[in-house]
Amino acid sequence: MSFQLTDVESGQVYYADENTKFIDIAKKFEKSSGKMVLYVKFNNDIKELFSKVPKSGSIQFCDITTPDGVRIYRRGLFFVLYIALKEINPEDKFYVNNTLNDAMYCEFKSGEPSEDYLLLLENKMREIIEKDIVFEKKTIDKFDAIKMFTDIGEEDKALLFKYRKKSTVNIYYADKYFNYFYGYLPYSTGYVNKFKLKKVEKGFVIIHPTNLFPEDVPDYTYSPKLFATFEEYKNWLDIMEITTVGELNSIISQGAEKVRDIIRVAEVLHEKKYAQIADEIVNRKSVRLITIAGPSSSGKTTSAKRIALHLKVHGLRPISISLDDFFLEREKTPRDENGNYDFESINALDLELFNDTMVDLINGKEVTLPKFDFKTGKRFWRDEPLKIKENQPIIIEGIHGLNELLTASISKDQKFKIYVSSLTQMNLDSMDRIPTTDTRLIRRLVRDYYFRGYSAEDTLKIWPSVVKGEHKNIFPFQDEADIMFNSHLVYELSVLKLFAEPLLLSIDNFHPEYTEAKRLLRFLDYFLPITELEEIPKTSIIREFIGKSAFRY
Repeated sequence: MSFQLTDVESGQVYYADENTKFIDIAKKFEKSSGKMVLYVKFNNDIKELFSKVPKSGSIQFCDITTPDGVRIYRRGLFFVLYIALKEINPEDKFYVNNTLNDAMYCEFKSGEPSEDYLLLLENKMREIIEKDIVFEKKTIDKFDAIKMFTDIGEEDKALLFKYRKKSTVNIYYADKYFNYFYGYLPYSTGYVNKFKLKKVEKGFVIIHPTNLFPEDVPDYTYSPKLFATFEEYKNWLDIMEITTVGELNSIISQGAEKVRDIIRVAEVLHEKKYAQIADEIVNRKSVRLITIAGPSSSGKTTSAKRIALHLKVHGLRPISISLDDFFLEREKTPRDENGNYDFESINALDLELFNDTMVDLINGKEVTLPKFDFKTGKRFWRDEPLKIKENQPIIIEGIHGLNELLTASISKDQKFKIYVSSLTQMNLDSMDRIPTTDTRLIRRLVRDYYFRGYSAEDTLKIWPSVVKGEHKNIFPFQDEADIMFNSHLVYELSVLKLFAEPLLLSIDNFHPEYTEAKRLLRFLDYFLPITELEEIPKTSIIREFIGKSAFRY
């Protein structure tokens, strides 16, 4: 039987039969293109290279310049690291804690590693990569998988399987070693030959190529503030005795009262942090301007309102001013490389007007604020002038709040910068991270549909450009923050699941966004739902996305 595979980009036709694997087709493409293929999309569905071609259809060859390519590369590295550690020190274990500036921060069960230990491990990894061991996938019964991983002391994986509805589990093998990963793997160990281990704090980071730096291992910049924020949330998880999704599901399965406890403790921890932020602002008596910045769907708006409430407790009367009203008129707006208006550029704002207005307000002068009309792209002026007193700090929320260009005319002692993001710390298991961007994407999917009139397909379509803008306009400035706030709630994905799953199921494989929708559905399948929505406070961050918030947006 003969199959035809048509490359959707070039139109070239490749021929296969029932014994042909996708790696055979990918090798032909690699030879002509010079690109390394990590996976293919067959009829708009992701296929691993070691799987067989099932029939005729369309094919796309995908590399590390895609988000899925980065995830596949990273999982391959984790498996290689797992094997290397087993061969060097079988009693040791590593835990993937979080993303730290495009690298993965990990720690060892044995404690803080020496430079020699990391070098030994890195050399062993390179030996395994040089062997080019082909990965193999087998599907086994869920309860057999639970026993397999319980027997080798991987209880976190066993607990993860326990609460999944699916009756089977995909296990990956490399020679005598086996492991489980949420998501796909590359063809073999030889495909992940670019990486570096670097000691950081009590552990190390794995640095590897990314979609932004695909050619080689990029330089690594350590962020102590970001690390401290992750560590703070890790301590919060310890308080709640939840470090993995399996542990969260175990608590949810015990009933409504246990769920209420999770919600209450998580919300109190947030409240305590907001109070701490307000205390720091008040203790710096010179602060007159507070900027709150963060990536999309990080909870900036709710955070701004809750911080304002805490400042009022201290006797202050904060006012909020919208950065959106300081956009340049449409004809003066800069354009991107494609000739489209670049509204996310800081140069789309009238920086001179903004700085002059803020300086005048801080100095006690009366000002007239602008109002921007997004439909016409024109600016007009408000009727009522504004004048503030010394006990009225100004709160500005927007993506450029950390960029010093935004507030260049205001002295540093008069500014307090807050970075807000949903920095997911809980893992699926010891090696399978929940990407921070996935939590924010699911938040946005729900909010866009219920409150902004966008379909899930619309949100998935624009998400790559949103992330690209964040890497350009937000993440490079995060260390400018005076304080970082992690807006993630340990229970939120179990709540968002109820809202997001029907939206994602509406996307079929005729849409380019299908593979991403399918990935997110598989991800949400790991979570037991929380249905006690009435227990979520009206002031909660999550209310910004699911509705019934006490605040007006």
